[in-house]
Amino acid sequence: MQATQEEMAAANVDMVWRDFCAHVLIKLNDCRRKSLYVPWKCEHERHEYEKCQYKDYKKRVAAAKEASA
Repeated sequence: MQATQEEMAAANVDMVWRDFCAHVLIKLNDCRRKSLYVPWKCEHERHEYEKCQYKDYKKRVAAAKEASA
């Protein structure tokens, strides 16, 4: 699932973080704001965001290997 430009603008997502995992980041930031940034409150959302980032990284590495081969 991809987040639209309007969703990212409404969620105040910085341009730097507008990537493949922005839709998960929106949920994570919303949870963080609601829980006043308490570290143990949004563990599930943080895990999902980090997993999304890892999958995106692995996909980019595979594409780079394929392009160089």
